[in-house]
Amino acid sequence: MSRSEALKLIVAAAIEVAPSVVLGNGLRLPSQDAFATARGEAFAATADNPSAIYYNPAGITQLDGSNLRAGIYGLYLDPTFTPPPPANTNRFHIDNKLAAAPQFFFTHTLEKLPLSYGLGVYAPFGAGIEWPQDTGFRAVAIKGRVTYLTANPVVAWEIVPGLSLGGGLKVNYANVELEQGLLRYEEPLPNFFRFDGEGWSVGYNVGALWQPCQQLSFGAGFRSSSTVTLGGHTHFEQFPVIPVTSRSAQMDFTFPLGAVFGVSYRPTPKWNIEFNADYTDWNSFETNIIHQAPPPFPVKQNIPVALNWKPSWMYEVGATRYFDNAWHLSAGYVFNQNSVKNETYSPLAADLDRHFITVGAGHKGKRYDLDIAYQFGYGPDHIVSGSVASSSPGLNAGQNADGTYHFISHAIMLTVGIRF
Repeated sequence: MSRSEALKLIVAAAIEVAPSVVLGNGLRLPSQDAFATARGEAFAATADNPSAIYYNPAGITQLDGSNLRAGIYGLYLDPTFTPPPPANTNRFHIDNKLAAAPQFFFTHTLEKLPLSYGLGVYAPFGAGIEWPQDTGFRAVAIKGRVTYLTANPVVAWEIVPGLSLGGGLKVNYANVELEQGLLRYEEPLPNFFRFDGEGWSVGYNVGALWQPCQQLSFGAGFRSSSTVTLGGHTHFEQFPVIPVTSRSAQMDFTFPLGAVFGVSYRPTPKWNIEFNADYTDWNSFETNIIHQAPPPFPVKQNIPVALNWKPSWMYEVGATRYFDNAWHLSAGYVFNQNSVKNETYSPLAADLDRHFITVGAGHKGKRYDLDIAYQFGYGPDHIVSGSVASSSPGLNAGQNADGTYHFISHAIMLTVGIRF
């Protein structure tokens, strides 16, 4: 075998399993309303504004007439990575730390029937992460980005006073981008592998709300998984063996199902204290295959994407104090479990146990509502050791995801509402 042929076979083995993973539990965006976020997302058993379409669709039966609620969730994210000594003591930060996600909810309750309906447009998943080229794990991962938007029409029925059921369809649009290097360094020989694809899927959500007495309320919700076929292209190069090449490609990607249960305790009309347990079944992120049009020899046609995540929980507790002048103050706390195993860790997941502390204030007028919330996120140092690169580029380059990961975030959420 000639040197050129041997080099081509090595390159082929590298590209065969090029992509690693995209973001971890941070991929989910549970913050869809400033009032709920100020309470630490503990809202499934309260669900008394139009954002209940997301948190618990049964809750919209509590609303009279027509209600419109919209907002924006602005984030500053700063996950960091420190390589294990003695190789490097620099702390690396991602390139773009700012992100934003909008929300829109509308509901209407019929006057003569115990029925309510509504429409929500929101982003239940979405994130992006891009590391510098000199982190030491370039051949493991560089960039991952997910855009995910949902249109969610729902209907809810108040079966008897205090007991409601609700549910609806979820029409989802997804766009996913993945990138990693094929060699340890970006220069002097250009090398990369990218996949980008988009597609649509359909799922559903259901919920129940039961208030057996004035002091207690119970809420539960379920969000189905949804599989989207991402149609797009692969792009790759390893100069001088493989020139810049693009091929049509597709990959099936299953976004996870979720379930939430909450209990709200209201000792007086001026207080609402709630606890939620929120489950996400990340087992749906296993091994996916990128199917591409026949590439040039000797690149493999079908490329595995190894994920192998695990289910995780979010535990949420929040409290609201209502005042006679129509103002309210809220505070909350969320513990968010890690969803990525250390042995298959990827810098594009950069996942770890996270703590969120939230505060907020709002005013509920006769026609207009206003809520604002601040959210602080913190992930203590998470040390990864003994990880194995899930792709041939990382293995051939002798790189892996070992190191120390840390997380800080700040977020502001603003929501306005109108009744008519």
